Amino acid sequence: MPWIKTVPYKQASGILKQEYDGALRRAGRIYNIVSLQSLRPRALRASIRLYVEVMHAPSGLSRVQREAIATVVSRTLGCHY
Repeated sequence: MPWIKTVPYKQASGILKQEYDGALRRAGRIYNIVSLQSLRPRALRASIRLYVEVMHAPSGLSRVQREAIATVVSRTLGCHY
């Protein structure tokens, strides 16, 4: 199994700490998809902003529809997220 170095919460500072804290507020935990980006905090921030814009911003699609699309795409691509 591959291994990717990550920065644990207790060692996070600056932008990474802010993003980890935001993840904890949103989801109650830090999912692997977030921690896997921990070595590039600015990229993580951009990724989270994109996610929030796509999934939570006003849209012609409901949140349920967006989640359904994300699920189908993930399944089609073989991604368990």
